[in-house]
Amino acid sequence: MVKLMTYAGPAAADAPGTRTGGVPHVPAGFEWPLCAECDGPMQFVAQVSLADALPDALPDALPDALPDALPDALPGTEGLLSIFMCQNDPGLCEEWEATAGGNHAYVFGADAVHLTVPPAEDGITALDETCAVDYEELATGDYLDAGDAWHQRTGRPKREVLGQIGGQALWLQNDETPACEGCDRPMTFVVQLEEGHNHRTSANFGGGGCGYGFRCTSCATAAFLWQC
Repeated sequence: MVKLMTYAGPAAADAPGTRTGGVPHVPAGFEWPLCAECDGPMQFVAQVSLADALPDALPDALPDALPDALPDALPGTEGLLSIFMCQNDPGLCEEWEATAGGNHAYVFGADAVHLTVPPAEDGITALDETCAVDYEELATGDYLDAGDAWHQRTGRPKREVLGQIGGQALWLQNDETPACEGCDRPMTFVVQLEEGHNHRTSANFGGGGCGYGFRCTSCATAAFLWQC
């Protein structure tokens, strides 16, 4: 089963829940991330509701096993995964790497109800469009098969597939699942993002690439990387 994310039109910059672009919802005291290489403010790319990463229909047997199974089997039940990356000097800050300091991902809890603004320094801090997201689960082989099936059924452009949430990552290159810096265990896959439905307003994952967001369910840490 693949849970596709599809373009659902423009959204308000402060819309709750899953979206690409706009203004991040954050907890009190949040400080906008700065690139470790150029020291400029990062671009906010997306926020993903961890509840959306759950399957639409849970197996009948799951509730009895839920307390033990949930941390390893499912990405989460509340809060947000929020993704930032440097675009001030694309390609020179190694923003594609999970640990090089050119991007930053956060897991925020239910207290992420505040809006924030980037620091006053010059920098590229926002996408040029805020996009709402719809979901559709398809019983198909993998993410690429699901995108093809959705396109054939709806007649909509394949570029309006914005990614997938939950399930299995489809790597464009080798599997680069990051290890948690806290516990050294492989992190849980949450979301795979396409660059966007419109090349004029899309994110930059190297030109036709995909971004990958992860979290550690034990340590409440997160990581992001992209491949092309």
